[in-house]
Amino acid sequence: MERLTLPPLGAAAVDEYLEYRRIVGEDDGGKLFTPEEYEEYKRKVLPLRLQNRLFVSWRSPTGMDCKLVGPETLCFCTHRYKQHKTDLETIPQQRPIDLPCRVTGCQCRAYLYVPLNGSQPIRCRCKHFADQHSAAPGFTCNICSKCSGFHSCFTCACGQPAYAHDTVVETKQERLAQGKPVGQDVPYAAMGGLTGFSSLAEGYMRLDDSGIGAPSVEFLESPITAVDNPFLKAFQASSSSSPETLTDVGTSSQVSSLRRPEEDDMAFFERRYQERMKMEKAAKWKGKAPLPSATKPS
Repeated sequence: MERLTLPPLGAAAVDEYLEYRRIVGEDDGGKLFTPEEYEEYKRKVLPLRLQNRLFVSWRSPTGMDCKLVGPETLCFCTHRYKQHKTDLETIPQQRPIDLPCRVTGCQCRAYLYVPLNGSQPIRCRCKHFADQHSAAPGFTCNICSKCSGFHSCFTCACGQPAYAHDTVVETKQERLAQGKPVGQDVPYAAMGGLTGFSSLAEGYMRLDDSGIGAPSVEFLESPITAVDNPFLKAFQASSSSSPETLTDVGTSSQVSSLRRPEEDDMAFFERRYQERMKMEKAAKWKGKAPLPSATKPS
């Protein structure tokens, strides 16, 4: 097995390169900026980027952001979001905001997110994949002549078809007006809608205002059923002990059911499970009749 070793200060150099790549993206044309060019680039671009950041999402008819677009997210034209024009000196007044592709020869005029079916592109109603269609406006099929434009009936995890979703490009102010998270201002290129690790999850899994939202009080206080997690069912079993057990255990059981400040989820559930096993074992031995003592014949 080969082992990667770095010279002294090598790790710091790697971190500096990664920072450079996240800030510059592909604006250097594949040739690293000199230190002077890098400083000039940051002086010119970073204030605009912090002020005019655009948030990009794939939104369902219900208003949920089913996909938050990041630098590596593919467009319908098969190029990534970071390969599109994402830094604007002024925000245009018209909507939608078009972010054309910067790859030479690409006909894409505006970034358009298209979901994947597993690892493959989704199919059009003409039975051909999305990447077999033209990236020019109209999105006609390159394989057949009967296709009038890409139209997919692929169903998103939110339950809505793909064609009912929209690729939304909006400003920070527009997003705040809807109560959606915007995260912290960052100087990195083509961040799109990413504001944290939770942004990588699909909308129906995110419990913030960009996704399905926080569970209601009714949901959190609803009784545990057979379809819930086994840990929750085990906790319910230990919390709903018989009156005899509660009498024996008393207040200590109620205190034990409280989560301790230093405990993580697994430690808490493991402790409660072990306590329940001890209670069941004690109850089992208590219910057994004492064995008659052996007596010697006189």
